[in-house]
Amino acid sequence: MSTYVNDDRETPRFQVNRAAMVDPEVFALERDKIFNHTWLYIGHETELKKKNDYKTRSVAGRPLIFARDAKGEVKVWINSCPHRGAMLCREDKGNARFLTCFYHGWSFSTAGEMVSMPGDESYGENFERPGLAAPAMVDSYRGFVFISFDPDIVDLSTYLAGAKEYLDLVCDQSEVGMEVLEGTHEYSVKANWKLLVENSIDGYHAVSTHQRYFEMVLAARGKLDPKALGDSRGIDLGNGHAVVAGAPATEGLFGRPLSEAGAAEREARFEHFAEIYGPGWVDRMKGNRNLIIFPNLVIVDLVMGVVVRKIDPITPDYMEVTAWELAPPEEGDELRKQRLDNFLTFWGPGGLASPDDVEALETCQVGFGSSRELVWSDMSRGMNKSVCNTTDELQMRTWWRRWNELVTGEQLPSEPKSPLDATFTAPRQDRASMASPTS
Repeated sequence: MSTYVNDDRETPRFQVNRAAMVDPEVFALERDKIFNHTWLYIGHETELKKKNDYKTRSVAGRPLIFARDAKGEVKVWINSCPHRGAMLCREDKGNARFLTCFYHGWSFSTAGEMVSMPGDESYGENFERPGLAAPAMVDSYRGFVFISFDPDIVDLSTYLAGAKEYLDLVCDQSEVGMEVLEGTHEYSVKANWKLLVENSIDGYHAVSTHQRYFEMVLAARGKLDPKALGDSRGIDLGNGHAVVAGAPATEGLFGRPLSEAGAAEREARFEHFAEIYGPGWVDRMKGNRNLIIFPNLVIVDLVMGVVVRKIDPITPDYMEVTAWELAPPEEGDELRKQRLDNFLTFWGPGGLASPDDVEALETCQVGFGSSRELVWSDMSRGMNKSVCNTTDELQMRTWWRRWNELVTGEQLPSEPKSPLDATFTAPRQDRASMASPTS
């Protein structure tokens, strides 16, 4: 048994010490060991539609500028003037050729180059005119932009490991590229940030916590097959990433049914994608997926909508959350309308899921006030099974083992499970390979 994780394979049992949720020293270790040495999500390229567009973001406690420069290239800058430290951009978004510090007037281009400084002659010819500082690494995968403050970190593709496949299942739902829609859902939770990580990939709580939502779905659909929850898998994707992936049978569990026209358009789109990528890949696409990219990026695709959620730790018992809706820009007006309606009904500020989750996590944090008397939280569900589904907790254990490795240096072995069948492994194909005769 380690300090924070009890990974007992004999019983079997998996427990997490609640000190990890309340101890300021643990929080400081996370900032140092995790957020200084992993790839972290900052935003999606489609949020910056025009040259010189910018958004301001906070990542790992640093104020950042997420921008598209005058040449159309995506850049990330530290939102602090190199002169005396004032923030350059104080609005959450904008479009500007120059980023000018209001304190002393130093000005920079969106490409990070200094363009002017008042009283330039007072500095002398040999004075180095600084540009903007940047994170050590910036890279993207299919529009998702990540940064890292560690110059020696592995490349982004290697870091994402098996998570790339599930990003592809989301991104392949558009031929022109998925886009983030206008509007941002920002909220806070009086709880430790890791609780929302767990919650985002936890199917066990769905029916009990979101009873009102499933009652609404049942009333709208006339039937609800609880067995469909078992037609899913919890999967370790490497490097702490994990997913709960549902087969097409799980589609009927979420959202009000589409109109006849909306359903017809959706099915036509999937038939078209099957010609491009193969039927096996599209069957997987028709299912759902709750994906966690370690440490704090969540992408949930429940067919009715795709939410991208960034979780920011602020204190041991307080987090801030930013969420966006990702959608295919070429879908029709009717399907888009119903997508947004289903999205807001489930995830929106007044929806039937997000407020439930906030309440649940905040009560957990209150309960952690007794962490000396009740030391451990349990995540053992499914350890005794060769196949784990969405109501099991393999995906949380996967994440916690990586957390434990980075925080303590102790590497725990992965959890062996039976190989996945074609429902969850069918590869993506292209037209050329599908047309080629078999040998």
